[in-house]
Amino acid sequence: MFNVIGAIVGGLLIGWAAQFFYPGPVHMGLGMTILLGIGGSLLAGLVAGGGRYGAEVNRAGCLASIIGAMALIFIGRHLL
Repeated sequence: MFNVIGAIVGGLLIGWAAQFFYPGPVHMGLGMTILLGIGGSLLAGLVAGGGRYGAEVNRAGCLASIIGAMALIFIGRHLL
């Protein structure tokens, strides 16, 4: 139960940060922001090579998740 709540809150924070740092306006609702953050975290985990899920929160992982979410915004805008 707490893993799901943590994923939602973490996804919201990471998605919001990615929208904030992405150049130009990014208009998404709350649900899409949460999915963006979760997707960015999954993308960063795939690129980094995995690891244990939910092991710890660190700055490098958060930064990689934000960059992954920004990559998803770019892909959604320019390639799809």
